[in-house]
Parts: sequence; structure tokens; C-alpha cells
Amino acid sequence: MIRDRKKKSINHFFSLNPHVRWALLVIILVVFTTGLYPGLVIKKHRYEIGDVVTTDIKASTDFFIEDLSVTEAHRRQAVDSVLPVYDLNPKILKGTVTRLNTAFDELHAIYETETKNLERDSKTLPAPPQASDKAPVEPADVPDLPQVSLAERMLARKSLLEKAMGIEISNGMFSILIEHGFAADIPKLLTTIITQVLSTGVVANKEILLKEADKGITLRNVETLTETHVMNLKQFYGPDQAKTMVRVVGDPLLKGMNYALLNLMVDFCQQLIQPNVTLNSHETEARKEVAAQHIKPVLYMIKKGEMLLREGERVTPLQLRKLEAMEGQADAHQVPLAGSGAVALLTAVLIIQYHVRLKRRMEFANTANKDLLFLSCIMVSFIVVVKISTTLPDTWFLGMPLSRPASPVGFGIPLAAGAMIVCLFMGRETALIFALALALCTSMLLQGGLETFIYFILSCTMASWWLQDCRERKIIIKTGAKLGLLNAFLALVIDVYLGTASLSTLPFDLTVAFLGGIGAGIITAGMAPVVEMVFHYTTDITLLELANLDRPILRRLMLEAPGTYHHSMVVGSLVEAAATEIGANPILAKVCGYYHDIGKLKQPLYFIENQSDGRNKHDKLAPSMSALILIAHVKNGVEIAREHKLGQVIIDTTQQHHGTSLISYFYEKAKAVKGEDAVNIDDFRYPGPRPQTREAGLVMLADVVEAASRTLENPTSSRIQGLVQNLINKIFSDGQLDYCELTLKDLHRIARSFNKILNGIHHHRIEYQDSASMAPGKAKNGSADRKPAKPPQTGKTKDSYDSQAHFKRLGLS
Repeated sequence: MIRDRKKKSINHFFSLNPHVRWALLVIILVVFTTGLYPGLVIKKHRYEIGDVVTTDIKASTDFFIEDLSVTEAHRRQAVDSVLPVYDLNPKILKGTVTRLNTAFDELHAIYETETKNLERDSKTLPAPPQASDKAPVEPADVPDLPQVSLAERMLARKSLLEKAMGIEISNGMFSILIEHGFAADIPKLLTTIITQVLSTGVVANKEILLKEADKGITLRNVETLTETHVMNLKQFYGPDQAKTMVRVVGDPLLKGMNYALLNLMVDFCQQLIQPNVTLNSHETEARKEVAAQHIKPVLYMIKKGEMLLREGERVTPLQLRKLEAMEGQADAHQVPLAGSGAVALLTAVLIIQYHVRLKRRMEFANTANKDLLFLSCIMVSFIVVVKISTTLPDTWFLGMPLSRPASPVGFGIPLAAGAMIVCLFMGRETALIFALALALCTSMLLQGGLETFIYFILSCTMASWWLQDCRERKIIIKTGAKLGLLNAFLALVIDVYLGTASLSTLPFDLTVAFLGGIGAGIITAGMAPVVEMVFHYTTDITLLELANLDRPILRRLMLEAPGTYHHSMVVGSLVEAAATEIGANPILAKVCGYYHDIGKLKQPLYFIENQSDGRNKHDKLAPSMSALILIAHVKNGVEIAREHKLGQVIIDTTQQHHGTSLISYFYEKAKAVKGEDAVNIDDFRYPGPRPQTREAGLVMLADVVEAASRTLENPTSSRIQGLVQNLINKIFSDGQLDYCELTLKDLHRIARSFNKILNGIHHHRIEYQDSASMAPGKAKNGSADRKPAKPPQTGKTKDSYDSQAHFKRLGLS
């Protein structure tokens, strides 16, 4: 008892608990996210260079790896293309000319001043002896300053010129300048020569400069910051060339000049000229570094499925870089915003479709969690199938090394098999809801556009439509063939729409699409028995097998309880016809009618239809005991159905076909024996539950109507009609049909169908005269069951059943 109670509570938890539904939703989303981003679950491999690989490792997705040698070559090429930067400094020429002119102007002014002072002093003092280069006048020979000569006075100013020009000047050179009185022509000529030489450009090391002769240099003016590309590097002077050019430039300008002064000016110019074009190493290196940085890494793609490491090989540096690149990409990978949106969209579709279209139906049948588990398993399975199809190498097709063109639509994926399986077990409407979610999932996994979604939703929709009334297994294969043709047509339309239709792609796409449809049919036919076994579902195909009257349980019922067998056959015929009228499942209704009373096999003689000797075993039993025996046949029927694995739907109908109705005959008998107050009415009610499906409700109605119709002494059409009407009203008023979704319109059609069938069963026969008993003008009945029917009564008579009728239209045309 405790074990049964515990088992019942566990079953209730997994059948109706809402936490199970949320857990299933989470599982679907986790699998979908993993399929969308497989890098989240990449297995880490720890290898070093030289390690032996223990297992083959393939790329889990497309990724890029840098080609270091090519990248480095491009960087070297970029660095080599950077021209050396040389600075041209115009300030050197301007500064030299300015200092030269300033110094000569100042010395010329001093010279003029000293000359005047010397003339003034010579008028008052005897002239001192002349100084010469050979015999200079010693300071001791001159008693005081006024006796010093002009040359001596100017030599004291030599440092002024040396400081201004930045060169050393000998006394002899300075004396020559003194002799010429620091004339204005001297700095003018010096400026002309220096300007001509420095304007061309003087470089400190011309040998280094000429190494760039092939590509030239970048000459940057440090004053204006303008740059020019100079190819003719020979035009620039080296230090020695500059000195030579001073003499070359000066010859025509200094022609006819005193030889001493000419040499002095040449020497002056050679000392004043300095390089004004210099290599800027810092700027050159900076530009090379920038050029190298601007070179992007050269990447090449590792295709998904490409072998990275083979078992037994030693790990090379290149292989290790590929492995680290793949795993590094997974480490750095974060689900982008688009992926989060895809998961949120799928979540919204699943939740909304469940609450709007599935929740009420599943909870009404008390199978919500089982049905959701089934749908979740199918969806997860096909998400895996879609992901596997995306990992196949591009050169693989049907196990053969055939190249396949790239396509954004997975034409060959047998996705419609998912909708077909759902349609077989849960009906077309549920299959269409499932197809919407599955097509959305697949289009996002394939990263396809609207055309991908349309292809799969149309394929799944038509597969469900063609399979909705599947009664034979060959219909599944026929549906697969139709689906293949539809897929091929859709593939053609999509290729034309995308502009990818060509002689190289169309044959492949059409073939793959057709094979995808055929594959969907094959998968459905193979998976249907597995699903039936795992989830205890029952298809129409299985029902047709159960409807075979040669089934062992039915043959046993025919032999051991023939009355019950005949009753069950009639009930099956009644419910089949009624189910067709109201749009229920006629095959399911008929099979449930066949098996609803198999519990009577345990004690067949306690049921009146099986008593052939006229003795009723209940005559010697208390009413309560008789009620227990009658009630027990429901429980016994459930046990037998489970033992023979007839399916949950038949077990449920067997359990529900009496609902919680009252065994009125024995209840009234018990009240007559013990008194009304001493009898508990609940002891004479079936345990239920009341019918939960339309098919179970039909079995309840047919069971009562067929049993009662046997009691009619003269089963005329009006009597049968009154009986059916009264019994259906009684069952309806008792509330037994509250949970099986039968409307008053359905009850009217059911009654009309029952009338037709029962009239056919209880029809009157004409009198057949036996030739052996014929006599002139006289005839006898051949048997008791061939008596002629009584003539119909004339006038208006009210049938006894009509007095209790509530809905007068039931069964009327």
C-alpha cells in the first residue's frame, strides 16, 4: 500500500508538476545554445611540442590562424619600403651668412674707428716704428697705448671674429683682412660662395646616402616641414666635395684677386661650410615601426572538420598553434547579442505556443508533462541532427567524396520527420505548432535567412497534412515521396530567388532535397515503434493491429465469455459509427469498444450475458458483494490490458467507461433488504474517473445503450429511439460527460447514429415458410425467432421511456 502510494505520488509529480515543464524548457534552450555556439563546450587538450597525440583532434568550427612567415615577410617589405628621412636645415645657411656679415660689419666699423684714432694720435706723437710679420713689435718697445700700431690694435679684436664664425683664424689670415680693411666685398663674396654650395646640399656621409640610390630618400625641410622624394642623390656634396666646390665656385668670382686674399677666402669658406642635410635616424625608425604595425596579420582558414592532430604523431609548433588558436577562440568566445536574441526568441515562441494552444488540452488529459517530454525529446534530437549536418565536410556526400556547393539552406536535412512523428502520436494541430518552433530553431542554427525558415516550415506543414489520417505504414513512405518532390520544387524556387541557380548547383540541390524527403519518411517509419514503446503512445496503425479479431485476448473473450464478446463487438460498431459522425477517431473508438469489458474474463459467469443455463449467481449473493464483483471488472480489465500491452489509451478507456455511475439494480436491492439509511451509496458506484476523452464518452454511452437494448421485448424504431434518448439524458444529467468535451450537438448526432445501428441489429424479419410443413392454404413458422412482427399500433401512444425524456430532439432527424 505504501509502495503504491509512493509510486502514485511520483507519477503525479512527473505528470503534472510545473517544475518539470520548466526543466524541459531549460534543457531545450541549453541544447539549442550549445548547437548555436559549440565553442562553449570545447574539450581542452593539453599538449606541448614533442608530445605524442593520444587521439585524433579535428576542428570543431571554422577559425583563422595567422601565417607567421607570410606576415613577417609583409612586414619586412613594408619596413623596406619606408624611405630614409633626411633633414634639410636652411637655418645653417642663414645663420652662417648672418653671423659672417655681422662680424665683418662690426670689425669694419672698429677698423675705421681705430684708423681715425691712430691718425689723431700721430699728429701729437712721433710715429712709432712699423711692425712687421718678421719683426713684431714687442709690448716693451711701446711705452704706452697710444704708441700701438693699427695692426696690433685690430689683432686684439681677432677673438670677436673667431667667436662669431666659430672657427680659428691665424694671425696671418687676420692680418690680410686688416690690410684690406675688412672691406664689404669680402663678406659678400664669401656669402655668394657659401650660398651656392649649401643650397645644393651638403651631407655628412655620402657613402651611406648613396646606398639608398635605388629608392631615394625623403628630404624634409625642418623649417617648413615640407617633404620631397629625392631620387638623384648624387647631387648632394660630401664634406670633401663641398670643399672642392668652394674652389670651383670661387674661381670665377675671385679671378684677379690677390693670391693671399684668394686663399684666405677659400679657406674661410671651407671652414664655414658644414653639412645641412643630415640623416634623421629617430624619425626613420619611427616610420618603419608604424609601417610594420599597419600590416595586418595574414590569416588562413582552418575548415570545420579539418584534422589538426593525428593519433600517434608528435606535436609540431604549427600543430600546437592551430590547437591553441581553436581553444583560444573558445576561451575568448562570448555569446553575442544576436545569439542572446535567438535564445530569447525561441523561448518566447515555446512558452506562448504552449500556453495558447497546448496547455489546456494536455492538462485536460492529465498527460501534460509526458507529452511535453515527448516533444522535447524530438526537438532536442533534431537539433542534434541539424548540428551534425553542419559539421559534415564540404567534400562529403552520402559517404562518398563528392564535392557539394555551398548553400545557406540545408535542403537534405530530414527535418520534416520530426513533424511527422509528432503528427502520428499527437495529431496534426500539435504537429503544426511543433513545426513552427523546429523550423525557427533550424533556420537560426544554419544562420539562414527567411528562405531557410520558409523552406522548413512548408516542408513540415505539408508532411503533417499528408500524414494526418495514417492507417497503414506504407502511407508514411508515400508521404516521404510526396515530401521529396515538394522539397525539390522548393529548392528550385529558393535557388532562383537567391540567384544561385546554375547547372552546377541545381542538380545537387534538387537531388539532396528529394532524398531529404525520402529520408524523413524512412526515419518516421523506423522511429514510430520506438516512440510507441518508450512513451506508451498508440497510433492508428497499432489500433488497426489491435482491431484484428484474431488477437489472443479477443479469441479468449469469444470462447470464455461469448455474451461479453458479442456485446463488445456491437459496442465497437456503435462507437465507430458515432465517432465518424462527431469527428472523433473512429478506429480508436472501435478498438476501445472491443476491449472495454475484457475484465469480465476473470469471472465471466457473474455477468448475465454469459449465463446460458438460466441460473444467476447473484441470486445467492448479498447486493454489496454483487456490486463489488461488478466493480472489480474495471480494475481487472486495466490489469489485463497492461499485461497484454494494449496501450495507455485503451487502459484509460477501460478504466473510465463506467465513470462514477451507480449500480442502481443492486443499490435498490440493498435498500430493500437493509433499509435506505443503512446503505452507503458510494459502495455501489464505480471508482471512475469519469470519461476524459470523447472516445471514452462514446464507449460509456454505447455500453449502456447496447445492454439496455437487449431488454426490449418488441424493439420497434420508436422504442429504440426512446430508449437511446432516455439513457443518454440520464448519463448526461448525472454529470458523467462533464470532462469529455461532448456537446449537445454531438449528443444529438450520437443518438441518431445509435438509432440507426440498433434498428439494423433489431430489425424485424419476414416469415420464411418451410417447404416441408406447407399445407394448402396454411403455413407454419419454421422457428421461434422467425415469428412475424406484431402489426403497428394505431393511434397515438406514449412510450414508457418518453415520460423521462429531457431533450426531445436527441436522435431525431
